[in-house]
Amino acid sequence: MLNGLDIDGATPLHRMPVRGKLALLFIAAIALFAIGDLRVLAPALALAAALYLSTGIGPAEAFRRVRFVLFTVLLVAAANWFLHSPHEAFVTFCRLSALVILAAAITATTGISAFMDEITRLLLPLERFGLVRAADVSLAVGLVIRFVPEILARYHDIAEAHRARGLPVRPLTTLVPLIILTLKNADTIAMAIDARGFRRH
Repeated sequence: MLNGLDIDGATPLHRMPVRGKLALLFIAAIALFAIGDLRVLAPALALAAALYLSTGIGPAEAFRRVRFVLFTVLLVAAANWFLHSPHEAFVTFCRLSALVILAAAITATTGISAFMDEITRLLLPLERFGLVRAADVSLAVGLVIRFVPEILARYHDIAEAHRARGLPVRPLTTLVPLIILTLKNADTIAMAIDARGFRRH
């Protein structure tokens, strides 16, 4: 298993309360999608990158954590280039990249347990009305944050194993073992959750 995604540090972002970080991310998302001026979006992207690197994470590790999502953002921007205009492509790239990098900075400075505790507290009013189970939602969010990077790492391991054997890396030959391993891991996680009584009410 991978270690947690958060890194130790004493930066202002580390010291900010979790609720403040989530509010910052929410406000930034609204602002980024409300603005279509590259003169604002480009500096916003640079500011998000500077904030991310200020957490103490190295440039190589910082890029490794977000490269898959940024590649997806690049594909979306390319589609906007062909379907709309180069300006729209750059706007989309700056907007989504800034949001991804800011989210990565918050993830790097916040422990998963802190995320889960804050989400539970925020959802308690909805639980009183019977709309959600706050603990279940926070557990689901924590599992996503914790294990999505591990699934990506497992995919890279399978691809490297194919290359080492001289086999072509194809979606079908890599996704099938990845799904099998992920489902086995999911069973193990489910048994661990039940054994610890997390879902007992």
